[in-house]
Amino acid sequence: MNPYTLATLLFSLGLGTTTAFASSHWLLAWMGLEINTLAILPLMAQHHHPRAVEATTKYFLTQAVAAAMILFASFTNAWITGQWIMQDMTQPFPTTLILVALSLKIGLAPLHSWMPEVLQGLDLTTGLILSTWQKLAPLALLTQIHPSTTTLMTLLGLTSTLTGGWGGLNQTQLRKLLAYSSIAHMGWMVLIFQYSPTLAVLTLATYIIMTSSTFLVFKINGALSINMLSISWTKAPVLTALAPIVLLSLAGLPPLTGFMPKWLILQELTKQGLPFLATITALSALLSLYFYTRLSYTMALTISPNNTPGSTLWRLKLNHSTLPLAGTLIMATLLLPLTPGMTTLFSP
Repeated sequence: MNPYTLATLLFSLGLGTTTAFASSHWLLAWMGLEINTLAILPLMAQHHHPRAVEATTKYFLTQAVAAAMILFASFTNAWITGQWIMQDMTQPFPTTLILVALSLKIGLAPLHSWMPEVLQGLDLTTGLILSTWQKLAPLALLTQIHPSTTTLMTLLGLTSTLTGGWGGLNQTQLRKLLAYSSIAHMGWMVLIFQYSPTLAVLTLATYIIMTSSTFLVFKINGALSINMLSISWTKAPVLTALAPIVLLSLAGLPPLTGFMPKWLILQELTKQGLPFLATITALSALLSLYFYTRLSYTMALTISPNNTPGSTLWRLKLNHSTLPLAGTLIMATLLLPLTPGMTTLFSP
């Protein structure tokens, strides 16, 4: 892709997200979401592969439906109340419709079916943008909506954690597996949004760090399926030894960084008098732990048959920049001792 075109698209991505962040008016927020969507479509279809074009088309149709629902709900709310301000969402019907539309945008279950299919058709770099940056604007809008009942948010969050765990169990394609991982983590965030928005922001920050590290590991190894992970030790032995730690951090095992948000979320749910919900959510994390452990086993504890030239690939210099991976890998594994400081930083 032409560098000027790429720079324009990336600038538009940032502009759309920033517009959605800064707006308290539904029409401006809708414009920000649309700029964001239109900017990422050329990035998704840049390789001109039929599978990428199919994924781009599915993504466009899904986002168009969600945007139309947001516009219709905001018009309905303005017609009833005479206000376009997000904080004035007092009517049940437009509020519920906007919650459903934003859930469709970020891929919450049961509105998640587009996410694995779209991510499967993209390269890992664009998939990383879709799994992290594209979630920011809809989640920022979710924090500004205060529904009269929390039942829908709780139901969407719990369904997403369970669906993300069950859906990833039988996956062999890494991009689909990461899509279900994203669905599960979005469920954890939505569950806690209504009780502690700052804790949800902390969860989002740790999720972005861990997911970025995981995508970069797979990109450097050139792996798209679980079977391709078994030969990663011939390409980067040190990275192969460290990658399972990142995967287990994504699963939420102590003493790694990923344990911090899960621990704090379960603690907050218990404080809110929801021990049953906290128990079900904790059990859903075991489902995700299974497929992360399977990835770790395949990557670090299996050795595929290789000839002599094939087993010395690690001597060749990597063509990828490893500095972003080094930074995210350190943060994805060593931030748990800083939990008191981070909770203070993210507290209002």
